[in-house]
Amino acid sequence: MINRIPNKEDIYVAYHKIKNNIHRTPVLSSTTINEMVGGKLFFKCENFQRVGAFKARGATNAALSLSKDQLRKGIATHSSGNHAQAIAYAASQLKSNAYVVMPNNSPRVKINAVEGYGAEIIFCEPTLEARERELKNIVKKTGAYFIHPYNDYDVIAGQATAAFELFDQVESLDVIITPVGGGGLLSGTCLARNYFSVDTKIYAGEPEGASDAFKSLEKGEIVPSINPDTVADGLLTSLGTLTFPIIQKNIEKIILVTDKEIIIAMRLIWERMKIIVEPSAAVSLAAVIKNKESLKNLRIGLILSGGNVDLNHLPF
Repeated sequence: MINRIPNKEDIYVAYHKIKNNIHRTPVLSSTTINEMVGGKLFFKCENFQRVGAFKARGATNAALSLSKDQLRKGIATHSSGNHAQAIAYAASQLKSNAYVVMPNNSPRVKINAVEGYGAEIIFCEPTLEARERELKNIVKKTGAYFIHPYNDYDVIAGQATAAFELFDQVESLDVIITPVGGGGLLSGTCLARNYFSVDTKIYAGEPEGASDAFKSLEKGEIVPSINPDTVADGLLTSLGTLTFPIIQKNIEKIILVTDKEIIIAMRLIWERMKIIVEPSAAVSLAAVIKNKESLKNLRIGLILSGGNVDLNHLPF
């Protein structure tokens, strides 16, 4: 297990450790969207990843870093969706038990997926305090190892492999942009940039209704996410003590976008690229569209973080 900021070798090791359990996702482009923003956009399609999201990378790397004795006792986590699925998937691959604490208002499509991978779900009230309380009870009862959704260096190293692949697939990116919630994907992307594409600048997109990362950078310390309200349900969590310093040191800027802008970007991807993405994934494109003048004529990599949507409750 990694107990410090992951280095270049850690990301190499993570990539080769997980490559048989994940997809090397494709990179797509759209002439129409390129013309709309005046640049060249390269979409890293983590919506095609195992469990439908990049979270499979970090969860699998963290699970594979555990000892046989730890795996025998099982894996536990709390998550409203994609990390929950990723832990359930990783446990199923390793023949281990998974215990997942989920808020009782989690999207049904994500609950069904977690159940489908054979995890035991423990429902709780939709607050961080309730999640942590139930998780503590489960860990005490089972001895299962807690894999945090993002505040874990093994998880961060796993998430870094998405950008690692993108830099291998597309040369000379001027900018790479991801959505930001807890910061696992963004901090991993920062590290991958530092080791594999030093001239690429890093941006992030964040919903105005869950702008704690933006506020944290402004204040210079972690500002908790309190009562976030956004269609991007995967971006409701606060930055972590491990993710924030990495992001603070490496990111160019965070671009805030409205729910309306997120929905427009999401629909654009569905209609023009013919692929399914969830609102959280569309935040990156929404940020580019909002700042297209300053990003004009650049080569921009966007990580489409996931594609898990409830088709009965689309925002458009």
